[in-house]
Amino acid sequence: MSRTLSPLSVPYRVVERGGSIVFTAVILFSGASAAFGPAGGLVGVVLVGLALVALIAYEVTYYRRFEYDLGGDTLDIRSGVISRRNREIPIRRIQNVDISRNVVQRFLGIAAVDFETAGGSETEASLRFVDFDEAKRLQREIGRLKRGVDEADDAEREPPVADELFALTPRELALVGALSFDVRIPGLLFVLVSGSLPAMSSVVPMGSGTAVVALGLVAVALVVLLVSWVAGATAAVLNYYDFRLTQVEDELQYERGLLRRYDGSIPLDKVQTLTVVDDPLKRYFGFASLRIETAGYAPGSGESGSEAAVPLARRDRVFALANRIESFGTPAFERPPKRVRRRYAVRYLLVLGALTALLYGIEFVTSAALPWPPYTPVFLALLVPVAAHLKWRHRGYWLGDHHLVTRNGFLRRQIKVVPYYRIQTVIDSRTVFQRRWHVATVTADTAGSLSLVGGDAAAVDVDEADADDLRVTLATRLRESLAARRGWVDGADAEGAEADDAGSVGADTSEADDAGTDRSNDVPGPDTDSPRDPATDPDDA
Repeated sequence: MSRTLSPLSVPYRVVERGGSIVFTAVILFSGASAAFGPAGGLVGVVLVGLALVALIAYEVTYYRRFEYDLGGDTLDIRSGVISRRNREIPIRRIQNVDISRNVVQRFLGIAAVDFETAGGSETEASLRFVDFDEAKRLQREIGRLKRGVDEADDAEREPPVADELFALTPRELALVGALSFDVRIPGLLFVLVSGSLPAMSSVVPMGSGTAVVALGLVAVALVVLLVSWVAGATAAVLNYYDFRLTQVEDELQYERGLLRRYDGSIPLDKVQTLTVVDDPLKRYFGFASLRIETAGYAPGSGESGSEAAVPLARRDRVFALANRIESFGTPAFERPPKRVRRRYAVRYLLVLGALTALLYGIEFVTSAALPWPPYTPVFLALLVPVAAHLKWRHRGYWLGDHHLVTRNGFLRRQIKVVPYYRIQTVIDSRTVFQRRWHVATVTADTAGSLSLVGGDAAAVDVDEADADDLRVTLATRLRESLAARRGWVDGADAEGAEADDAGSVGADTSEADDAGTDRSNDVPGPDTDSPRDPATDPDDA
């Protein structure tokens, strides 16, 4: 049976879009008064009135011509005022059903429903807006249809029990805000401040010394950092207020938000990658974040990209939750060979040299003294050995019984957990510089949304011989894991499983220019590293 949107969606959408009409009215009034004289105000009122009538007529027609029908196999949506659009979305392809409500929508009892499908990072379809009970029914029914449970059988059984996996405590919420930083604010403030520099120059006395200029720059930097921190903390608290993650049968369900409440589902059988993320400050206090990524979509991402499934918690809580979702155990990471530390040191020294040359060039071209000597970056060379060692120390990979776990990054460390059966392609890439150091990067490509932007799990700068073995091992374990999931146990059947699977692994050896960037998800794990035998590893001798 076809259903339509909530009648309250009409006045809400009219008011929601009416803001642009009000802005237009101000411009029309000023323009009409100048063009038509005393009658200009009346002309403006008539034009605004016609625009409001047209908007109301459009929204009423949109409401009357919007229909959707949840069948046994597809979700059918028919919409459009001037041109009609009919969509059939297979139920089996729907990955997530997300419900969101702001304060006004909660007061009216309506909600926005977004349907996410595999193969894309954007919303496949949206319902703007339906009753909240109807939104929950759609979320519940789609989950039932994906499980293949008959409606009569589902009605007879007892309602499933929701098992709470994680709830953000007030202390953890405060820490989420305290450790948040809005990186967009510095750029915005730079644009605003740069426009006011001429006015500021008239205030600064002529002939002010370098110390005064440097002090002013430091003060501006501190203000930018403070504003960015306040903005990031406010957004984080509003976004993750009353965060809860529960498991209902084979789905994870989350709720979060203060001004805008989000209610979404994450099917466990669609999970591609778990990511634990931390930084030096979080590691020092024992905290981390967890992300759960499904095929083509990162839950809770909205329009701004991937967001944390668990924004912040004690490291042991995050690791325990990650193991409940994917039981991978305790990784013992294999680090890259120690010689790559020299490679990192050379890279950092080249950057410092280029920066020093740039400062000298600026001073030569402008013939003006810089606030600091152009050779200042040279002093940072004292930190290069430490930076190279930390970069090496926080990289590694581990092959578990059923999962590949990788670790990359120091300032933003990511530990990615990938089940073998989720691997689509194994990519062996070796840049010109990596070949000189006899190392390679092995990437396990999945169907997750972050793979579209190079966010796959990667074993970076491993020895070239180990890279060859790792590529073959991942391909073998992919076949074995697929065979086990499909009930095939012997080797021949496992080979058949790889041939039948659309996401079969391919060994892709690439010599493309690769910067060797960190690719991992935000799931924190232990800092355990497997012991190396000096007798078998010449780099450790």
